[in-house]
Amino acid sequence: MTRKTTRFRFPLVAACLLAAAGLALTAAGPSSAPADGKAVVLEYRMPSGRALTYRSSAEEAQIMDVMGQIIDTQTGGTSTFTFTSKGRKDKDFLLGVTIDDMTMNISSSVQGNMSPDMSGIKGKSFDMVLSPLGSEVDITGAEALTYDIEAETRNLASSFKMYFPDLPGRSIDVGDTWPSSGVIEENTGMMSIRVDIQTVNTLEGFETIDGMECARVSAEVKGAISGSGSQMGMDMTFAGTVSGKDVWYFAVKEGIYVKTTSESTSEMSVDVPAAGMTIPVTGTTKSEVMLTARK
Repeated sequence: MTRKTTRFRFPLVAACLLAAAGLALTAAGPSSAPADGKAVVLEYRMPSGRALTYRSSAEEAQIMDVMGQIIDTQTGGTSTFTFTSKGRKDKDFLLGVTIDDMTMNISSSVQGNMSPDMSGIKGKSFDMVLSPLGSEVDITGAEALTYDIEAETRNLASSFKMYFPDLPGRSIDVGDTWPSSGVIEENTGMMSIRVDIQTVNTLEGFETIDGMECARVSAEVKGAISGSGSQMGMDMTFAGTVSGKDVWYFAVKEGIYVKTTSESTSEMSVDVPAAGMTIPVTGTTKSEVMLTARK
């Protein structure tokens, strides 16, 4: 194998996106139904001045087979974000988002260890718009918050595209389901990637977390991955699938997203016509998001 071939590797954007599509644990009480046994309506409530701080963590293991050479990459990261309500913007909520902390560590069997410098975005803020049903209406402000990984500049927009779970927009009982969908995209100087996600949510029951009665929702997630780019002068395309399960909690009375645990697996193939290669890539991801402070 030539040195050019041994150095070829699939860029880590897909790993970061998949970990972001899923993003700790708090003590939970026993399962119970609402005292009155009636259906519930889930809706975000963000009165002006409310501040919610979340801590996220994610770990991904990714394996590539490049002409018989196995490349093992481990990616881990944490983040702490505070969302502060600035009141209504039309029918939605205007939120100020502060990047309290953010770290990323990448370990590769070929490239060794590296930790991108995230200091430039710590303490920075931007505004986003959130609907009462959890749709991230506007996150363009996050595009100005950038960092570099291996000569590629990335921004934080993809981290917030599907941060808050989507709510059904109607009253629901235990056992009811509703669909949600979303798209995560990232473009760098050398590649573009897109993940189309379809989710089926099911209200499983209720638990008390930190004194709040929370709806417990399980979500079956499926997605399609597509993209293209170039590296070392060679064009490439890639395609694949991702599947997994989320369990998330929402405080019914308070209208607050409380936590999520996620696990997913992915399978991709990277086609490099100039090199006559198709590279299989598999990955597993575990992530958690937890509300750590509120006022």
